[in-house]
Amino acid sequence: MVSSPSVSAETVRFERKRPDVYGDAHPKALLKAIHEDGEFLKPLENQHVASIDQFTPDMLLQLFRLAAKYESNPERFSTALQGKILISAFYEPSTRTRLSFESAWHRLGGDIMSITDRSSTGIAKGESLEDVAEMFNNYGDCVVLRDSNDASVHRMMNTLRIPIINAGNGIDEHPTQAMADLYTIFKWRPELIEKDLPAEQRIRIGIIGVPSKMRTVRSLLKIIAHFPEMVSEISIIHDKREREIFAAGQREALEAKGLTINTYTDMQDVLPELDVVYINAIAWIGDDYETFGNSFKLSKASPFKPDAIVLHPLARGDELATDLDGTPHNWYFSQARGAVFLRKALLTCMVQRAERVMDVI
Repeated sequence: MVSSPSVSAETVRFERKRPDVYGDAHPKALLKAIHEDGEFLKPLENQHVASIDQFTPDMLLQLFRLAAKYESNPERFSTALQGKILISAFYEPSTRTRLSFESAWHRLGGDIMSITDRSSTGIAKGESLEDVAEMFNNYGDCVVLRDSNDASVHRMMNTLRIPIINAGNGIDEHPTQAMADLYTIFKWRPELIEKDLPAEQRIRIGIIGVPSKMRTVRSLLKIIAHFPEMVSEISIIHDKREREIFAAGQREALEAKGLTINTYTDMQDVLPELDVVYINAIAWIGDDYETFGNSFKLSKASPFKPDAIVLHPLARGDELATDLDGTPHNWYFSQARGAVFLRKALLTCMVQRAERVMDVI
């Protein structure tokens, strides 16, 4: 794993005392903690991104470093994607993911063609995804696709000669959301990137959700499994009525990578022991969504550890009270903000423009 000597505890504490917004430590501590090595990003050039499984720990750390570089000095980087065109195809409702991808591309100087309604495309007339992909080859330099059909992104990959990013495919995966989630956690505690982290510094992460049905949870678990030494336990909190918490082989695959996973149904008993609380209540099933765990609600009165942080992929419902917004536990706004810089980093690499920014201080 690529890392420089650990950031001192004094430095980390200093950075945490200077949040830009609620729950948003400055990324410079993370930037200092990872030694730059662009060689690990070269495999991303002109490559499709469909799953977290494609990434190595070193690749992810270098992406996080580039994201931290962008976030530390956003005004300095504005032309890396100049002359490039993004095709933003969102066939499922989205606010944060679509806008953060488009913001990332615009802020680096690129142009965008956006599709937000499948009925406005040839697909509504029966055109195949393969033919759509063939046309995309002629019109843009990169595609971002969100589709309620799990298989759509994989079908388009077979025809596309320009890279595509999976921005959420049914209940399968949402890889860039998971990257933004882990980027947020590493900004919170940069020391977690260390390979030989002492047991007493490892964190316990609680996930309120259903891994078998929620793509955000599925991808988050996959990315954490790239860094198993950072966690003491993954605590899955679920409604008693849920029977299929994990898909076939899902839990076994995660545990084989070194994760300790336990399941719970009483959130109040577990919360006081958690360092990170990740909550989601929505799973997309086909062209509609389902909500889960209606009995689980986080608020300012919840029994959090004093320094615990709360993450949520948003949009939220009643499960996440607005009275948490003004507390130090709120890192979900940082999570959404940081996703722009993470996607900036990934897009820069995929369209072979990383060399324009890697050596810039």
